Amino acid sequence: MKRIVLVLVSVLTVLGSSYAQNVLDGVYEKEHFTERIPQKYPALREADVMWSRKVWREIDLRQKINHPFYYPAVAPGQETVNDRKSLIDVVMNAILEGSIIAYGNAVYDDEFKTPMTQEEIDAIGGAKQEVKRVYDWAKDDGSEKDTLIVEEFDRTSVKMWRVKEEWFFDKQRSVMDQRIIGLCPLKEAKDEFGDLTGGYEPLFWIYFPDSRGVFANAEVFNMMKNDAERRTYDDIFWKRMFSSYIIKEANVMDRKIQSYMIGLDALLESERIKSEIFNIEHDLWEY
Repeated sequence: MKRIVLVLVSVLTVLGSSYAQNVLDGVYEKEHFTERIPQKYPALREADVMWSRKVWREIDLRQKINHPFYYPAVAPGQETVNDRKSLIDVVMNAILEGSIIAYGNAVYDDEFKTPMTQEEIDAIGGAKQEVKRVYDWAKDDGSEKDTLIVEEFDRTSVKMWRVKEEWFFDKQRSVMDQRIIGLCPLKEAKDEFGDLTGGYEPLFWIYFPDSRGVFANAEVFNMMKNDAERRTYDDIFWKRMFSSYIIKEANVMDRKIQSYMIGLDALLESERIKSEIFNIEHDLWEY
């Protein structure tokens, strides 16, 4: 009798495991994005670059065209979506597992000089924790005391991305081309009381060429509502399927547009720089 019971338990275990393996969240098994290799850039020599300019942009994830970068917005404690992740989730997970290197001092250094330590990553929320120090002025024992509060890092607070890229004219191929150099997430800034200030705080920089292998295997929602034709983050950046505005161009004083223009004038200056890059290519041709 005991042997029969053991046999039945073994059979049920095998059937249960095989059933679990056959469960698919869809009608077919996806294999296209599992081991995808990013497409290589065309060969480029220094002698073929007759003009180049570095440009810094910001991608506002609140704009509808940029929603694939932000959603699914998974707050701390919520379950993730299996088939896709937001850009910050892809980047943070890759940093934690060592697939992407994060570079610190994001406010002043965007040249990827100093890799962040694990302690620095944890301090900004790499381990889903954010440490704050709150001062308690109640002098119960006659002295001031500190209260250390540990909060989960809310990745949905990252609502902007800064892009460093270089535009250049390749005379070998006779095209104006661009290549992204780095990405920097910007999270909503808070004051000492935890209230939003309306500004954004840069977290770190990642070197884009070294991150393309991760992006090429991260699926993104198709805004045309065709789940059979989803793209990857590498596809979106390669095809420029996002909206952005220029915040800085390479200049002798290394200053941003907001340091000498504000409001509508800053937007017009951004459009002027964009038009100037377009006209440089346009003026090289005769009609």
